[in-house]
Amino acid sequence: MTRHPHDDSVAATKSRLRLAGALGAFVLAALAARKWQLRWGANPREVTATLTGDDLIAEPDLVATRAITISAPASEVWPWLAQLGQARGGFYSYDAWENLVGCDIHSADRVVPEWQHVEVGDEVKLHPDVSMAVAGVDEGRALVLRGAVPMGKAAAPYDCTWAFVLRDRPDGSTRLVMRERYGYTRRWAGLLIEPVEAVSFVMSRKMLMGVRDRAEAGGAPDVAAQRDETTTGGRHAGA
Repeated sequence: MTRHPHDDSVAATKSRLRLAGALGAFVLAALAARKWQLRWGANPREVTATLTGDDLIAEPDLVATRAITISAPASEVWPWLAQLGQARGGFYSYDAWENLVGCDIHSADRVVPEWQHVEVGDEVKLHPDVSMAVAGVDEGRALVLRGAVPMGKAAAPYDCTWAFVLRDRPDGSTRLVMRERYGYTRRWAGLLIEPVEAVSFVMSRKMLMGVRDRAEAGGAPDVAAQRDETTTGGRHAGA
């Protein structure tokens, strides 16, 4: 049977339509996944809320707001945030991944008293050679870091803030809201930042869970020892 040229044309059109449909579905799925990643754990009110540090980059090109509920008061969550940083408490995420690029991160499982003081102007290291500056502190409530990773000897093509905000809940638990805001200083900066944001999501999610698990466990041996001493002293006093 001789194949008519029209049949080939119809088949080619159907093939293009199937390809376009598959591509469209992929794009929609990617956009949905991106939206989920940028808002993981955060409710609509938290996503739209103005947080401490937002004013530092007034018109960001990319914003990620993520959050988690912690079954502990803010006073027991804050110490883990106060000691963030390389050569300090770490970032409670995937240390092994970070150390593949020489970060030398060792996340703490206890609250260390000498790491609790933090003030504006301090450096919080991400890597022995890379740091962010403390741009805002509301002790017990909010910590804001600002900075960017340089490209060799060249300045980074973006500005970034990284905020951690604690909000009390009526049941005594705490919402930890983490927000990243990026302002591009070069048109092509998005080509660098936005693909990396997927990795940032994985690390940030683990970090939020790491803070939660430590705070809920009461995880600080130093603090626990002090409580035991107080309790023991109280028992002796009442004996």
